[in-house]
Amino acid sequence: MSAKRIVVVGGGWGGVAAAAAARKAGAEVTLLERADMLLGTGLVGGIFRNNGRFTAAEEMACLGCGDMFEVMDLCSRHRNIEFPGHKHSSLYDVYEIEPSVKSRLLDMGIDVRITSSVRSVEKRDGRLASVHTSNGQTVEGDAFVDATGTSASPANCVKYGNGCAMCILRCHSFSPRVSITTLAGVEEWDAVKADGSAGAMSGSCKLFKESLSKEIASALERDGVAVIPIPEELRTGSDKLSAKACQQYATSAFSENIVLLDTGPAKLMTPYYQLEALRQITGFERARYEDPIAGGLGNSMRYFRFANCSNTTQAEGETTNIFCAGEKLGAMVGHTEAIVTGSLAGHNATRHAAGMPLLTLPDSLAVGDFVNHVIGEMKHPERRGTKYTFSGSVYFDRMKHLGLYTTDTGEIEERVRASGLSGVMKKTFS
Repeated sequence: MSAKRIVVVGGGWGGVAAAAAARKAGAEVTLLERADMLLGTGLVGGIFRNNGRFTAAEEMACLGCGDMFEVMDLCSRHRNIEFPGHKHSSLYDVYEIEPSVKSRLLDMGIDVRITSSVRSVEKRDGRLASVHTSNGQTVEGDAFVDATGTSASPANCVKYGNGCAMCILRCHSFSPRVSITTLAGVEEWDAVKADGSAGAMSGSCKLFKESLSKEIASALERDGVAVIPIPEELRTGSDKLSAKACQQYATSAFSENIVLLDTGPAKLMTPYYQLEALRQITGFERARYEDPIAGGLGNSMRYFRFANCSNTTQAEGETTNIFCAGEKLGAMVGHTEAIVTGSLAGHNATRHAAGMPLLTLPDSLAVGDFVNHVIGEMKHPERRGTKYTFSGSVYFDRMKHLGLYTTDTGEIEERVRASGLSGVMKKTFS
């Protein structure tokens, strides 16, 4: 059987996980990324293994697709730290992670093409046959993964947010995101905020660590976390926290304190913070934003145009060979969540191309219950305002209620073995 060709569009955490999974399943893989770096918002993220994300990462390793978590671990600045509401967290270095991920993909034999924005698609006989890029390339495939995300459009940031805050996605330089499912005519939906408007705002900013006091910078380097109380007269309430994609941080602890994490820069756990007000807090007198540059005003807007998909991540509609990863599947928040869905999408894209039955992860696994539950929720318009993550809010509550949350690696290994899926994502199909 000749190797099948899988094309992954979008190089965020969902896309790189999909590419790695497809390659492990025996496919020839081309990864197209519109910008000049991989990982997208993962370039300014950094948090993993916190709360239920630990369980999910270990399950994926047992399933045979732990590669991206392994790279994260190798790039960790801090492990097993706690901050409000979050236990046993790891923080990867956002400056080290992208070159390390790219190197891993290249070592696997994946064709990584940066500055390759897709502009159009060609369909034949109810299937996507090829994509055409801004730099004149035509890339053919047997199956495709849409990992283009739900942000990267200045128009949405202006219309639904506080304007373009010039974030790491750099749409003006590398062109706005283009959705493959949109071009293929797949049904798509938007998430909504509590006030009924579309989208949700990214949940954190980056400050130059050098612009903070020596005491705060030293605490971050030493402990990985710093929690600084906000004087009562400077507190602004939690209104902006309710607009966040990351609802697990929309709590009083994050409105009454400045919560910083050390991911290389200082990760400020709020969507934006007016700079003049921030500089009135002791230790922040010289504070300066690294990302978004206008972090005193706003942040990127996300959760526009995610696709109608099945539990296998296959897009539903007339075009049968498109699979979706990360936020493209719905209101799923986080790097771990993107890696889980991306791995399943890349694996199933290869199965589909090889004419094999698709894999549905069972509800007995946290990763299976997450994918199946959230995709089911996205079918209901009134539930698209809720954001889902292993690390907190409504889904972590569900994990605990179902007994799926554990940090016992032996228990996790046995759980996967009992499902009959140990190492399933290492199996080749082409």
